[in-house]
Amino acid sequence: MPGRRSLSSLLRPLLIACSVLPLGAAHAAPLPSTPPANAAAGARAPADDTVVEARELLRKRDRQRLAAARAAVQAAQHPLAGWVEYWEILNRLNEVRSEEIDAFFGRWAGSYLEDRLRNDWLLELGRRRDWAGIAREYPRFRMNDDREVSCWWLLTEHQAGRDVRDAARAAWFAQRELDDGCQTLASTLFDAKKLTPDDVWRKARLAIEANRPAAAKAAAGLIDKLDTRELGEAIDNPLPYLRKPAASNRQRQELRLLALMRVAQNDADVAAGLLDDKRLAHFTPQQAAWGWAYTGRQAAFKLSTDAVQHYRKAWSLLPAADAGQPGWSEETLVWGARAALRASQARDRWPLVLKAINTMAPSTLADPAWTYWKARALQASARDGADGEAQRADAKRLLEELASPMHFYGQLALEDLGRPFALPQAAAPSTPAERDAARATPGFVRAMHLAALGLRDEARREWNFTLRGLGDRELLAAARWACELGDWQLCINTSDRTRTEFDVASRYPTPYADEIHQAAAAAGLEPAFVFGLIRQETRFMATLRSHAGASGLMQLMPTTARWVAKKTGVEFNPARSDQIYEPATNLKLGTRYLKMVLDDLSGSLPLAAAAYNAGPSRPRRWRDGPLLEPAAWAENVPFNETRDYVKKVLANSVLYAALLNKQPAVLKARLGPPIGPRDNNTPVNGELP
Repeated sequence: MPGRRSLSSLLRPLLIACSVLPLGAAHAAPLPSTPPANAAAGARAPADDTVVEARELLRKRDRQRLAAARAAVQAAQHPLAGWVEYWEILNRLNEVRSEEIDAFFGRWAGSYLEDRLRNDWLLELGRRRDWAGIAREYPRFRMNDDREVSCWWLLTEHQAGRDVRDAARAAWFAQRELDDGCQTLASTLFDAKKLTPDDVWRKARLAIEANRPAAAKAAAGLIDKLDTRELGEAIDNPLPYLRKPAASNRQRQELRLLALMRVAQNDADVAAGLLDDKRLAHFTPQQAAWGWAYTGRQAAFKLSTDAVQHYRKAWSLLPAADAGQPGWSEETLVWGARAALRASQARDRWPLVLKAINTMAPSTLADPAWTYWKARALQASARDGADGEAQRADAKRLLEELASPMHFYGQLALEDLGRPFALPQAAAPSTPAERDAARATPGFVRAMHLAALGLRDEARREWNFTLRGLGDRELLAAARWACELGDWQLCINTSDRTRTEFDVASRYPTPYADEIHQAAAAAGLEPAFVFGLIRQETRFMATLRSHAGASGLMQLMPTTARWVAKKTGVEFNPARSDQIYEPATNLKLGTRYLKMVLDDLSGSLPLAAAAYNAGPSRPRRWRDGPLLEPAAWAENVPFNETRDYVKKVLANSVLYAALLNKQPAVLKARLGPPIGPRDNNTPVNGELP
């Protein structure tokens, strides 16, 4: 790219000689606001091209040429030879012997590649039913992030006579895709009467909630003498099934509940009508409560005002003994809290918010959202005077625990407490020794080499594995090195991991500062908002392209770029495939499009951020319904990615405003006024792509 030095040339001395680059006083200086100056790119070694080719050969399953590539990079003693060796072994894993695997583990001991192949090998051992091999290798698996591998391990533990019921239930319930390991574990434990019919039906319900009908059928199929034809009818043709005469035995009740849930996925109103029809229900109170809660979840996802009433019915049906632990999925509880936030009446809102949050699992409560909304619910529902003092004190304690300038709900908590926004104290610059250690770490070196060759997924995984267990000082040194090389994605993601020491310059860098300021000013946008959006979109990586085809700093689709160029007169030649990646052009087009979206959505930054991520038509629909405070509206965005995106873009913009303007910034001012339906007198820009 013009004006930007290639990463390969920056890394060349390091990648070939594996030496440590010299350090000087300049390393303690603030990060540059633009990428490194242009310099002649170092020529790629022939073996570099072989590595890139090998990755494609794995995709094509070209066994012969992949073996040749492995031999070539090993002969060249290429720093990434381990990756090519890994791909070549992976291509024929079903026939590899343990001796070859052990030799690879020995050559790459302690590396990401060792652990990655161990993950793959454990899955293969499971397919081979090699219990001794699993028992030997699993304790050495450091990432331990593969649920099917965990299921194979639990099965070996069960065979060794250990009680694994609770861990097995948790792993099986959390399984989304149907896999051999977890299903074999469940079947074995069910036959051994370690899992019960209650466990089986719960798993089937959870699978339906995850829209995994095959997994639901596999779970229910464990039940003795279950009519598989009837099971298929209940899941695949739920409405006709529910309209047949009902029997009151347990299996039929459970099948009817699965069928009802399938109906709710398509139409919550129809499901609610079926639940109200006493002739069709025949559910126990617990089953009916699950049905109403799941119907409420589907209604809440569609932002229906009926969702609160569905949840209210669900709670009312639960026996008192189950009220604290209804057994519903965490997603159902989360959407119950979100539905309550949309309730027009405070008497409906805050008690139901508290009821849902108080039954969430600790893992769900780790999300700052539920700490914040619990504090708000406690404040709002506290009695007047002395009777409410304890509850208000609890709310204040929660806000104090949450308050932080570094994330969305932490910023809201600060403002609710009346505390001024202040950037965290800057960490001391990395020392030469800390820099040397980062630059000499083999995993980081390999990651940078992979990135230089365009193998970003592999680079990210190698880099992230190497970050495991590092302290803040080591993380900051690695982050600063990545920033100096212009890999802003690795830089930001690494700096984001620190917990007690903060380097705002690497966590919120400002590459392309001049171009962003100019484009924002020309479009009539606040630069901090543009910086915040780009940080979330691409981490300032100008050459990124999504699977859908969105490209460049602001991830523009080519059709959108052409449309904006035509509308605004920005020079853009669609025949030039690289032009969309040029920072100046991409920023001109992206900021003008963002301003059009912002204007179309009443100047609301939350709505504009949602539209930039999910398209303008969706937030136009999502704003319908009751008038909501913007934070509650953002929490109710139906898409997980867009919900997270909106909150992070707004929080980013607050931090960038403080950095750029050198004064405290306010999140609530950016959230703007309450969000509700569009004024009928305000036209819609129907042309916006």
